[in-house]
Amino acid sequence: MSRWAIDDLGAGPQYRVMTEIFNGSFTQQEPIPQDGIAAALAVMQHGRLHRYNTVAGEIAEATLLEEEFAATTDAKYCLAVASGGYAMTTALRACGVKHGDAVLTNAFTLAPVPGAIAAVGGVPIYVGVTEDLVIDLHDLAAKLPQARVLLLSHMRGHICDMDRLMALCDEAGVTVIEDCAHTMGASWQGVSSGRWGKFGCYSTQTYKHINSGEGGFLISDDAEGMARAIMLSGSYMLFGTHRAAPPPETFAQIKYETPNISGRMDNLRAAILRPQLRDLATQAARWNERYAVLAKTLAGTTGMTLPHRTEAERFVASSFQFLLLDWNPKDVSEVMARCKVRGVELKWFGGAEPVGFTSRYDSWRYAPSAAMPATDRILAGIIDMRLPLTFSLDDCALIGRIIKDVVNTVHQGAA
Repeated sequence: MSRWAIDDLGAGPQYRVMTEIFNGSFTQQEPIPQDGIAAALAVMQHGRLHRYNTVAGEIAEATLLEEEFAATTDAKYCLAVASGGYAMTTALRACGVKHGDAVLTNAFTLAPVPGAIAAVGGVPIYVGVTEDLVIDLHDLAAKLPQARVLLLSHMRGHICDMDRLMALCDEAGVTVIEDCAHTMGASWQGVSSGRWGKFGCYSTQTYKHINSGEGGFLISDDAEGMARAIMLSGSYMLFGTHRAAPPPETFAQIKYETPNISGRMDNLRAAILRPQLRDLATQAARWNERYAVLAKTLAGTTGMTLPHRTEAERFVASSFQFLLLDWNPKDVSEVMARCKVRGVELKWFGGAEPVGFTSRYDSWRYAPSAAMPATDRILAGIIDMRLPLTFSLDDCALIGRIIKDVVNTVHQGAA
């Protein structure tokens, strides 16, 4: 996926050089596996897409997927839902968050996270980010008295010291909900992402680790909380058909007092996802191979900081981040523009206006916050890039060389 182009730097023929260009797509995912396609065709052929529409002796695809995902994460209970955002709002409601309640969350995250808080009437209180792109535990400790729930975003797959975070939250009586949209298959100290807090929320949107276009999961070991989540998801009085669920007696009172806010996963998406879930560990290893090539290529680039990752963190690197700390915004924009000309699509979290998927806490005007200068400095330097498995290892090396060349060139020009 590469080609070469003449780069005329405007200083005479002796400065005309051959420049590498990347010619691939940053948004093209791999196709759905053939066994997923076959399973989806079977669902379409019998027409029972609704998860509660089954014939005698049949177990719905969504029900089987829940059991399999619970086993994958070592959770007691699992609920398959329509999106990762729905998983988060359902978890918040199941934890009793009501209108006007404060909820702690990351300042470095994506809009669906504060959006979920706002959707249930909560008020986000943002917690800072470190240069390793994880939640700032010092800032968290200072803000814990302000709320009783933390919606923790493992943003872009970076996992903080979960032992320390849970100790802080447990001592303060703060319930933790994990947003694991970028950490399906990841863990801290051998414990799966999503298994530390009361709930773990996952996404199966196209750019996540398994792909159904939209979709998500909610996992928990808390019987009452999961019973509320199942009722909220629109199970009506069919909760008994759920197998990765609390026993029926848990629903005895909850079924009368929990509103139906339908957000179920259907059997078609579940059928597509089940084969992908079986391949998750293999796919995670492939992502990490690509990440390693990029990290090696970019190591030592002048003016660039790469987040540190510890041995306790087993991550799944479906994206790549680096920081241009304390750079002039004009020079960061120059890096972005030069990389784009050479085929490398980067996203910048420090831009004054939200663009595409990138935005920052002061963009979400439905949830205003006080200024956070230390966090603003880091956000101003965060550069983000998707890492689809359609890239080869050679592609990743090429992309790394282009980024390194551009950053070095702009940095030298700014010196």
